[in-house]
Amino acid sequence: MEDPYLWLEEVESDHALEWVKSHNQLAVNELTQAPVYQEIYDGLIEIYDSTDKIPDVVEYGDYYYNFWQDKAHVRGIWRRCSPASYATDQPGWETVLDLDALAASEGTSWVWKGANVLDLTSDRAILYLSDGGKDAVVLREFDLSTQQFVPNDFVVPESKTNVSWSDRDTLLIGTASDPAGATDSGYARVARRWVRGTPLADARILFAGETADVSVFAGVTDSASGRRQYIRRSRTFFERDYFILGPDDALTSIPVPETSTISFFHDQLLISLRSDWDVGTAVLPSGALVAIDFDAFMGGSRAFQLLFTPQPRVSLDDYDMTQNHVVLTILDNVNGRISAWNYDSGNWNSFTLETPPIGTIAVRAIDSDHSDEIFLTTTGFLSPSILHRQTVGKQDRAALKQTPTYFDASDLIMSQHEATAPDGTLIPYFQVAPKDLKLDGTNPTLLYGYGGFKVPMKPQYSGSWARGWFARGGVFILANIRGGGEFGPTWHQAALKRKRQVSWNDFIAIGEDLVARRVTSPPHLGIVGGSQGGLLMGVMYTQRPDLWGAVVCQVPLLDMLRYHKLLAGASWMGEYGNPDLPEEREFIAAYSPYQNISPTKTHPRILLVTSTHDDRVHPGHARKMAARLEELGHDFLYWENTEGGHGGAANNAEKAQLFALGYTFLWQELTKERDEHQSLK
Repeated sequence: MEDPYLWLEEVESDHALEWVKSHNQLAVNELTQAPVYQEIYDGLIEIYDSTDKIPDVVEYGDYYYNFWQDKAHVRGIWRRCSPASYATDQPGWETVLDLDALAASEGTSWVWKGANVLDLTSDRAILYLSDGGKDAVVLREFDLSTQQFVPNDFVVPESKTNVSWSDRDTLLIGTASDPAGATDSGYARVARRWVRGTPLADARILFAGETADVSVFAGVTDSASGRRQYIRRSRTFFERDYFILGPDDALTSIPVPETSTISFFHDQLLISLRSDWDVGTAVLPSGALVAIDFDAFMGGSRAFQLLFTPQPRVSLDDYDMTQNHVVLTILDNVNGRISAWNYDSGNWNSFTLETPPIGTIAVRAIDSDHSDEIFLTTTGFLSPSILHRQTVGKQDRAALKQTPTYFDASDLIMSQHEATAPDGTLIPYFQVAPKDLKLDGTNPTLLYGYGGFKVPMKPQYSGSWARGWFARGGVFILANIRGGGEFGPTWHQAALKRKRQVSWNDFIAIGEDLVARRVTSPPHLGIVGGSQGGLLMGVMYTQRPDLWGAVVCQVPLLDMLRYHKLLAGASWMGEYGNPDLPEEREFIAAYSPYQNISPTKTHPRILLVTSTHDDRVHPGHARKMAARLEELGHDFLYWENTEGGHGGAANNAEKAQLFALGYTFLWQELTKERDEHQSLK
């Protein structure tokens, strides 16, 4: 039977927008009148507009560059200062580009999506500008010396485009601006070498993938051993082919496992493994990071150096490279620590860097070509983020900036717990709660989850979580369910495709554990997730409606039988499966929320949130879910922001409104029975 709500996939049709407008008004009318809404909104906007936030910077040439939004700069400014000035309490920022002024002069709702700066001279940049926050961007060349756009040469119309500087007058580019050059997922299928002053359509084709591929990318990497150019073909989200571009752009395949990722460091090839690799003399384990001389490897050598070996609850989270070091960020039972390898004349030597005993660590090289300095950020639920600067191998760590204290944490405590999944696996989760928490089952509790694409959920000092929830006295829970990357590739792969129910069961197990521990009870237990986490929310809503008191479902995937036909959906078939294959359609249909709404079960109230300009996860998912709920008589609220793309908001005011609506909804739903019970007393 044909879906009666397909018309809601017509994103900007008059009929669909009128439907959105009417449902938005219902949500606004109710939630903004709630007693806590204005208090939550004011707290969030104070944080988002604060001039004391840590400015996140990237070094190009002699400057640190930062993109900044506050009350005076709604769309934001791209600005710069010297490293010495940045280290002071009041850096002397120079505005490079004012997005508010640009949007006003050009009549376009520009949203900043980043810049790609020519590293050879640091005086030119390709700017990524989005109309309304979409993933698709307009590319425009910008002169950092004159602070003006370069009018004619490297300009690309709106598209999902990737670009790398080959030299000052040449780009390596892949763009989906021409539909013939796009994959089914809407990303670039063809990589080209584009010379300044020539039409893009005439640029030399370096590689053409298949329309069923996810994307094709042409990149450039610099190291002490020279400048390399390469092609990365993503056949699925997790399977890739790599090629080196040689003289006359000849392609040579790099024979690494299809699920691995690579990078170059001096004369070394670094390979991060997502599956076991039998190299003849040994089996290198999934989750390992290995290094080998690149030329020797291409000649047949398999003399690998293991830089990281996974353990059952220890995984590689990330790594970055300075001039002489590879710095590893490691998750040890979902808490961060760091180790580093020094590379000198073909020899590797390891050492550790001191880190706090619990919390999250992030490391980023400042200038990987010329320096061993790094930015090191430490953060935790109750500890404001601190940005340090340090030279790897030296004891010179110095704190540069600190996040303001958003709330009084003296009466709160963070703890880590485990729930037991149906298959016996222990599933960790973090809890933030008042020190005097009464285990009487009445505490309003927010359980946040994601569980996909090998993305780990880690503690962080979040103004949104703080002001919106646990500073109000609510209990906050962060789930580390399978499908994420908390314990490496095996933790992720345990929930792929037909094994997806494993991830759903993990989340349910945490909810049941919270009830069993008397932290809360179903009427007071709310759940939140976005994107893949929005799919998680939809499944929880349909599979265990008895376990939750309220659900906030943000920018969600919900119609899993059509997800692969909408926008970037085809790129995720490596995660979920292909609904066009009968054997895969069967297990997807078993959990797809849109197809599994019960007309007879009692469901918790749900708030569905999406964005008109989300060109990654189609807003039709949330729209159709709401329409089906309305048809069946279930109670829900719906909110769709016009701008914001997949992030749901394009500026600080929109972001504050988005999250204030969610927290208000949860607070009013989860405290109703508690307040009624206390009033009876």
